[in-house]
Amino acid sequence: MSRRWIAALVVASVACLTAAPASANGWSFSVTPRGDAAKVIGTGLQIYGFTRDLKNRAKADQRGSANGAAISQRGRGNNALIVQRGKGNSGTITQNGNYNSYGLIQFGRRNSGDVVQNGNGQVGLTFQGRW
Repeated sequence: MSRRWIAALVVASVACLTAAPASANGWSFSVTPRGDAAKVIGTGLQIYGFTRDLKNRAKADQRGSANGAAISQRGRGNNALIVQRGKGNSGTITQNGNYNSYGLIQFGRRNSGDVVQNGNGQVGLTFQGRW
């Protein structure tokens, strides 16, 4: 994953902090676009999978310690990406159906995210951070 892409995600995350529900130690927001926006995000995740030569189009990219990730896919044409930076993060993506795409991005410590997509053509992103 390029540093520019990560930087863009961090900037977007910080910009959305005021819109996210406040919690004592962290933040989380999810995006479930429709129409053209869903196509753009889904295509972006597919391109990422192709450039990384991911035959099953699933990727867990972890930096830090004590992180855990799991991806389960049933169907065709699904794309999943879990990015974790920090310590003690856990994330799962389960996709049942065809042509679903999801990205789970976690920064900081002790984030936990579980995503389930059932059906066809669903797209989404979740960003989480905790210090």
